[in-house]
Amino acid sequence: MLVDFKTLPEESRVWIYQANRSFSEEEIEEIQSKLDVFIENWTAHGSDLQSGYLIKYKRFIVIGINQNLNKATGCSIDSSVRFIQQLEKDYNVDLMDKMNVSYKQGDFIAYKTLTDFKQMAKDKAVSKNTIVFNNLVSNIAEFNENWEVPASESWHSRFVK
Repeated sequence: MLVDFKTLPEESRVWIYQANRSFSEEEIEEIQSKLDVFIENWTAHGSDLQSGYLIKYKRFIVIGINQNLNKATGCSIDSSVRFIQQLEKDYNVDLMDKMNVSYKQGDFIAYKTLTDFKQMAKDKAVSKNTIVFNNLVSNIAEFNENWEVPASESWHSRFVK
């Protein structure tokens, strides 16, 4: 059951998929249509899952699910992963690699491998004040408070001094 992401309770679970490039406006429209269809039909053991999504900065797909109503199960999570993998193929984009880092450089969102980000930290090209995206947040409350934070307040802090 597709609902507006903003109406989901704060304890709703989230999954964040970051793209290794920005989506075009045309791609975003297509992806939104595909997400609408997927989420409208997404179930767990035959029960609707109250879910919504956001596409942020033309780069992040955020899917939220109200687990107070029905919990996502192994099968329903697998189907969402297959859906994301299909988007990867359709748009020739990487969405599943959690070992890459996205961060802000002014208004621009940069994307680097973890190895490159570590080297940039050593070279002082990024600092503890660099705004990073902590895609490990697990619910909407954490997403709202701790997703877009200075590197010093995220798991990235181990790399920046």
